Amino acid sequence: MLRAPVLMRACSGSGAAAAALSGGADLPRFILRLLIAALGVGSVVATSVAAQSFPARPIRLVVPSGAGGVTDILARAIGQRLTERLGQQVLVDNRPGASGIVGSQIIAAAVPDGHNLLMVFPSHVVNPSLYAKLPYDTIRAFAPITMVSAVSTTLLVPGNSKAKTLPELIALAKDPASNINYGSVGRGSIGHPATEMLATSTGMKVTHIAYKGSPQILSALLNGEIQMYMIASVGAALPHIQSGRLRALGVSTAKRLPSLPDVPAVAESVPGFEALGWNGLLAPAATPAAVIDRLHREVVQTVNTADFLKLLANEGAMPVGNSPAQFAAVIRADIAKWARVIRQAGISPE
Repeated sequence: MLRAPVLMRACSGSGAAAAALSGGADLPRFILRLLIAALGVGSVVATSVAAQSFPARPIRLVVPSGAGGVTDILARAIGQRLTERLGQQVLVDNRPGASGIVGSQIIAAAVPDGHNLLMVFPSHVVNPSLYAKLPYDTIRAFAPITMVSAVSTTLLVPGNSKAKTLPELIALAKDPASNINYGSVGRGSIGHPATEMLATSTGMKVTHIAYKGSPQILSALLNGEIQMYMIASVGAALPHIQSGRLRALGVSTAKRLPSLPDVPAVAESVPGFEALGWNGLLAPAATPAAVIDRLHREVVQTVNTADFLKLLANEGAMPVGNSPAQFAAVIRADIAKWARVIRQAGISPE
């Protein structure tokens, strides 16, 4: 009896065998079945070997945004813990640019062996509606691993704003003479479509101004350059809220956050409003399923450790750790949701 590896080599190196598998050679059926079975066994063996040898070298975790934001903070925390759990160093590689497209393109084209990972945020699902053409297929180019966390955005205004509540801000922004500007870290960041969704549903007149990063937007808000900002990291804003320099008017989750119990949910004034930010891990498509399973298991265990849960709470985030299939379903649903928002807001793709 021929061994599976021998049959695989024969099948890949012989034109006759290849033709037989496509129905082009007149071989006995039992030989065809044996060849097909051998290919299947070979695939299982290759996947098993890949899983057993993983990780074989340091892992690159690309963060398609700059340092200091909630995505970068969580990626570094996960990288540190995975380094300990996997026995190989996880190196965080910040590749900001074009609403996450630059970093995402790197991983879409990377070797699919588990040593190249991507930490994404909502721009990943917003970009297909904001850009006429992307250098990758948002769904087909990646293999979901898990959503790490869900993040509430917090609507901020300067501490000296005339608006003391969200209804007052809405009324103020309906007056074109008010010149209400809001900041975001660029087209596709969660603060951009979330604010546009709020404006569309309430009749607010606001103008979008893009900044390099969240620290720059907070500075602009504190200096009065902009009048509102929907930030995705409560931790970064909390000291300014506590000092009174900034005022939180609402959170984007359906219910109030434990870290800001006195701040109402936007939905209390705008029924049905919800705009969750999130962070999740992807690998290049065709990464072996066994490797995806290993990464999923290690990341979920990391997410549920006490110290990581504390970090999430400080950032106003909630642990998720769903399955690859569930994360894939979220990605598809959010692509459709934000496409509707962008279309209703009249934002044209670039």
